[in-house]
Amino acid sequence: MEQRCPQLNKQITAAQNLKNKTNNPETRATITDRIEKLQAHWEDSHTKLTNRVLQLQNMHKDSTDWLEARKRVEPLIKRANEKLESWNKVSHSVDDLKSQNADVKQLSKDIQQWQAQINVTNEMANKLLTLYADDDTSKVKQMTESMNLAWANIKKRAGDKEADLEAGLRQMQHFYLDLEKFLNWLTEAETTANVLQDATFKEGLLENPATVRHLLEQWQDLQAEIDAHREMYHSLDENGQRIVSSLEGTDNAVVLQKRLDDMGHRWHELCNKVMSIRPYLDAGVDQWKHMHMSLQELLNWLQLKREELEKQKPVGGDVPTVHQQLLTHKGFRRELGAKEPVINGTLNNAKTFLAEMPREGLKQRPGQKDVSPEERVQNVGHILRKEVEDVTVRWKNLGAASIDWQQQLELAMERLMELQDAQDQLDFKLRQAETVKNSWKPVGELLIDDLQNHIDRVKVFQEEIAPIQDNVNQVNQLASTFRPPDIQLSPDNLSRIDDLNMRWRLLQISIEEHLTQLTTAYKDLGPQSQKFLHSECVFIEVPFIVFYHIFAFSHQTQTTCWDHPKMAELYQSLADLNNVRFSAYRTAMKLRRMQKALCLDLLGMSAVCEAFEQHNLKQNEQFMDIMQVINCLTSIYDRLEQQHSGLVNVPLCVDMCLNWLLNVYDTGRAGKIRTLSFKTGIICLCKAHLEDKYRFLFREVASATGFCDQRRLGLLVHDAIQIPRQLGEVASFGGSNIEPSVRSCFQFANNKPELEASVFLDWMRLEPQSMVWLPVLHRVAAAETAKHQAKCNICKECPIIGFRYRSLKHFNYDICQSCFFSGRVAKGHKMQYPMVEYCTPTTSGEDVRDFAKVLKNKFRTKRYFAKHPRMGYLPVQTILEGDNMETKLQSEYDRLKKAHDHKGLSPLPSPPQMLPVSPQSPRDAELIAEAKLLRQHKGRLEARMQILEDHNKQLESQLKRLRQLLEQPQTESKVNGTALSSPSTASPRSDTSLASLRVAASQTTETMGDDELSSPSQDASTGLEDVIEQLNSSFPHSQGENPAPPSDTNTSVNQAN
Repeated sequence: MEQRCPQLNKQITAAQNLKNKTNNPETRATITDRIEKLQAHWEDSHTKLTNRVLQLQNMHKDSTDWLEARKRVEPLIKRANEKLESWNKVSHSVDDLKSQNADVKQLSKDIQQWQAQINVTNEMANKLLTLYADDDTSKVKQMTESMNLAWANIKKRAGDKEADLEAGLRQMQHFYLDLEKFLNWLTEAETTANVLQDATFKEGLLENPATVRHLLEQWQDLQAEIDAHREMYHSLDENGQRIVSSLEGTDNAVVLQKRLDDMGHRWHELCNKVMSIRPYLDAGVDQWKHMHMSLQELLNWLQLKREELEKQKPVGGDVPTVHQQLLTHKGFRRELGAKEPVINGTLNNAKTFLAEMPREGLKQRPGQKDVSPEERVQNVGHILRKEVEDVTVRWKNLGAASIDWQQQLELAMERLMELQDAQDQLDFKLRQAETVKNSWKPVGELLIDDLQNHIDRVKVFQEEIAPIQDNVNQVNQLASTFRPPDIQLSPDNLSRIDDLNMRWRLLQISIEEHLTQLTTAYKDLGPQSQKFLHSECVFIEVPFIVFYHIFAFSHQTQTTCWDHPKMAELYQSLADLNNVRFSAYRTAMKLRRMQKALCLDLLGMSAVCEAFEQHNLKQNEQFMDIMQVINCLTSIYDRLEQQHSGLVNVPLCVDMCLNWLLNVYDTGRAGKIRTLSFKTGIICLCKAHLEDKYRFLFREVASATGFCDQRRLGLLVHDAIQIPRQLGEVASFGGSNIEPSVRSCFQFANNKPELEASVFLDWMRLEPQSMVWLPVLHRVAAAETAKHQAKCNICKECPIIGFRYRSLKHFNYDICQSCFFSGRVAKGHKMQYPMVEYCTPTTSGEDVRDFAKVLKNKFRTKRYFAKHPRMGYLPVQTILEGDNMETKLQSEYDRLKKAHDHKGLSPLPSPPQMLPVSPQSPRDAELIAEAKLLRQHKGRLEARMQILEDHNKQLESQLKRLRQLLEQPQTESKVNGTALSSPSTASPRSDTSLASLRVAASQTTETMGDDELSSPSQDASTGLEDVIEQLNSSFPHSQGENPAPPSDTNTSVNQAN
């Protein structure tokens, strides 16, 4: 580029000269543009090349540092390997074991010191792999993995070697102690055997049976001691021979070998001497009795050994258990080998004795009681032959069973070792993959320019870890071969297999989610993003975390937004519905659009209840954090996606629904909402019958006895009223104050302290003002697909789609919902006239009934309709409704004060203060009672005034926003003379009077009222007056805004939404 720089300057100079020679503005602009592009391209290329050179220089430096660090590590690994190889031969000398143990411990200390150098080398390698991921770093990765694998092997071998040496040292120390103890016992046993032998060979011994029995008992005790020490003898002899072989060529080996030989000689002499005593003791007994007793002892011993062998089963489910079983069975086979000469000798003696006896003899004749000597001999021979046969068969079966069990254990050990090796290999690979995955930064912390590089890196990583699936399949395949009754894997083994599978699945899912987040961010923020190019807004959408981060940041206005981009678009679209005159219908239509956007119109109540039950949402007073809400919403939408595949985007629906719930119930973004609030929001917008929703909500706030008090009902109404509040429509439904609604309900229940479900349902069927938007939402949903065979008298639409409004004053006069909601009327028809609403096609019976009502209304005057308004909902009277309560209270206070002063008493304190307790006369008692009543009224008034102040604050903020909008030059759609930026900030508009209506959804309800539509084209200077009017409508004195067209609801619309 340096060589080409003069050529570039020459080209630019020529272009400048050509530009100066021409007077054509277009040509001059084209040349200027070309020059600027060429210079920008050159500067960009030069910058990139400079950065690349600097990157290569840094890469060379980092690679050199890493290679030098690795060169310092290689000698350490080689040195450790050499030391471990030199200790392969296990010594059985105490001094050698102590020396080796000291060397291994020193090596362990060295390994701990060398670990720091290994860590430094790994950090350098990770730096290369991270900073230069776009370059070929496969060799660095391979060499690092090889080094780490070798180092891990060294640490494992050193630890195992140290454990083996410590175990060998303990065994050696115990060996000499056990040898001395055994030799001492052997000396005592030899003394006992000599005494017993001398007593046995005395003359006249057989003449005294008691002495014989006593000596026989002593012999049996001695034989039992010998059998108990037989395992110790074999263990000492085996360990001693290993020690001698390790000490070969030393004086210690010669000394130890002599002691072992002496011990073996004395042991065998003792056994032979004891066995030689038994025949002399049995000489006083018949030979056949001696044979019978010996065979019975062998049968009992064989039975015990058979039971002992069965107790060793079944085969263990892991390597340590099977290894212990092999050691146990090795001792068992040693006992069989020691007993084999005794069994063979006894059988040979028995067979010799039986050979001298006749095999057949005379059978005892029937009725013969005395048995001859010949017959007794025959019976004895038969018994002995049966016992010899039993001993022979059991001995062979025991030997065969022992061999078979040994083979089973060896085969199981081989298979379990194969499974364990596969598990270790899979665990190592998973740990490596998890380390790499955990090193990734969150998507929200990445630069936009790096998104594509991270996407490519994640895809390459997915390809690298794909072979791990083969290891997972191998482990699962090996584990599937262990099934009862063959081998049952141990709980530890099964738990480890499940853990490995779970780690692999979670790794795949997390990588896929990370890639999805990167792809979504790149699509929204990358060079191809139109939003990025045009609006200059940065949207960061991270599933499940979005509500703890700013959704959108505008570089132009330097403002942030909590709403999901899709949710912000939805709120903007709701502004189109602000021209609907009636607040109940306006709110219901907004909620219907919200319901569809959240896919809650597809959600049945049964699926919702199952999700609530699955997540154990039973404590309605408890708070749910964001993750709990997300988990529950994910379960709900997963079920919904299975039922309506293709219609539900689970991640988007979860984000949108979470966004809406937080906007409604967590405006301060504390990260928590009450369980009851969560349930109320989902149930109100789900697909279910209206009365089913009422019953569910009542059950949630009712006590265990099925009754609800005022506090619980207040919680429910409060959570429900937050839904229209979030849309800026709460003033039309009685405001945020829920006490009037609660009082209305309990007055309907005859002021009982608690109400039951049936009373609550009857009250809700009257459609109270605070909840009227919910049944209207159901009617709006029912009317969406309704088609009426009638023509609108205003816009001439035919057929009418949606709501149909039929006049009950004029014949054949119908209005469609668009004209009705916009307040359009035809000539000769007044808004005060009664009308009936249909959300389903009419029947012949309804036509006849309406005809009769039109005929009746023909004879009624306008004054009649003005005097007999009929509300389409149940109004709730607040403390500020009716007469001017403040004026009434003030006048009452003045009257009481004058009467008090006239009697010459002390001045009457203000209502909040205490009055005298002891009245002096009945008149004083009356004054005190009235003062108490006055104080109560004033307390309630102060509470309501506090609520009024809160509303004033909200309206002041809205007024400030309205003034800003009025100052904007562009023209916006206006409602009541104010521009609405979004549904959530729209000021509550005053609904104008409407003609009376009769609502019908398969049923009909009659409505009457008087509203007027204020002109939409008012002057901007009237904005403050509108806000004051809204304040008055929020807290009416006599009549306020009707949330719905006034109607007399005979039956509630109970139709699935």
